[in-house]
Amino acid sequence: MKVFAVSDLHLSGKADKPMNVFGPDWEGHFEKIKADWRKKVTDDDVVLLSGDTSWGMYLDEGMYDVQSLAPLPGKKVFIRGNHDFWWNGITRVRAAAPDPSFVFLQNDCVKIENLVIVGSRGWSCPGSTGFTEHDMTLYLREGERFRLCFREVQKVKKEGDLLIALIHFPPFSVKLEDTVFTELFEENGVNKVVFGHLHGAGYFPLKSEKGGIEYYLTSCDKTNFSLVRIV
Repeated sequence: MKVFAVSDLHLSGKADKPMNVFGPDWEGHFEKIKADWRKKVTDDDVVLLSGDTSWGMYLDEGMYDVQSLAPLPGKKVFIRGNHDFWWNGITRVRAAAPDPSFVFLQNDCVKIENLVIVGSRGWSCPGSTGFTEHDMTLYLREGERFRLCFREVQKVKKEGDLLIALIHFPPFSVKLEDTVFTELFEENGVNKVVFGHLHGAGYFPLKSEKGGIEYYLTSCDKTNFSLVRIV
């Protein structure tokens, strides 16, 4: 079983928000992703999607875009991003899943063979540009949500299992300073972290290491619209 990741697909099957307005590289971006996906992934593999999957505002719009991934191989594991407004209530989202190969995480985890995947949205961290008192409230709230996640991990993780955390927002600033997220990841034995959210300027590394944990930035425009091998 191999594990890949890609995030921030920003699909717009039912929303009039084509991504090519952000530059020519985005022209036909979903076709590029699907072509790379089919080259790399088999039905035995796992693909991690760290948020901002769809521009849809309502569940049917978001699920229309999620459904477009159904013909692609592998088990798909999703978390919510800040633009996933269609994701409104985890029970409704899971009930609308196209088939059992689609897994949606919210303050919990899933175990696939010897792999445990935990995930929550996260938020901007102290040190980020324009960070406010309101951001601090949401940042601390998201930290509590990850604590809930790791309580669920304790119920299923066995010795030798690999633990991967998904978070939509970067879990630290570009200076790699300690945050509530990095502290929780280290305290709970996370091996690898996958995040997205960032577009545009290339100042943030695609791969970094902190506290013995590997961190992967997988926003699709950062990865040239290709999947990143995590395991």
